[in-house]
Order: sequence, then C-alpha cells, then structure tokens
Amino acid sequence: MIIRAGEAEDAERARSLLEACGLPLGGFPEDLEAIFVATRARGLLGVAGLEVHGACGLLRSLAVAREARGEGLARDLCKKIENRATELGLQLFLLTETAEGFFKHRGYEVVDRTRAPQEIRSSRSSLISARHQPCS
Repeated sequence: MIIRAGEAEDAERARSLLEACGLPLGGFPEDLEAIFVATRARGLLGVAGLEVHGACGLLRSLAVAREARGEGLARDLCKKIENRATELGLQLFLLTETAEGFFKHRGYEVVDRTRAPQEIRSSRSSLISARHQPCS
C-alpha cells in the first residue's frame, strides 16, 4: 500500500470512490489545497482532502473502498491531512454524519456548527462538525 499526494490523473477514480461511499462531490478536487490517495497495484483504494478557509482547514472527502476497510487506511490518510494542516498552521475541522466515533477516537471533539468559524459554517459541507485539538 502506498499513500501519496494525489495527482491530476487520480481525480476521476477518487470521484468514483467518493460517489460509491455516498460522499458529496461539491468542490472536489478544485477547492482542495491537498489531496492524498492510497493505492495498490489494483488501483486507488482511499482518498482524503484538505480544504483551506483562511486560518481554518477542513478535512473532507475521506473515503476508503469497501474491500480495503479495516487496514488502517482511513487513519493513515487522516494523519497525512492533519500533518499538512499543521504545516500550514491551520485549525482543523471536519464535518461528518457517519463517522463521529472514528474521529472522536482520533482526538476530535464535537463542536456545535454555530460555534465554528464563519469560514467553516459557510463551506459546501454540512451537519456535525468536529475540531481537532492541537497536541500539547
């Protein structure tokens, strides 16, 4: 398994994976500062993106193919996005309807959407927001 920065030729396969996982495509990939993909000889198995809004980052478009789940890909893709957000000095947020437990386990906490920065509230994504607490 290789996790690497996404390239232009990955976009269509990544969009197909997002659709298969029922995730929104709005702004993908044109609104993203960074995309990471997980690949194997048989193709693209995971994707995650970072959308930048001023001093805030939005971890979005995290998807793992059904046949590759349970291998730690989501964790590894999140780590890549978290590291990139740290490099850029961003406070990282995400919005999820289905993976709240996964992100709580990673150290995220639920934040009422109305308390998130305006840049995040006005993003194309919606519903539950969680914020990554910087490590001390």
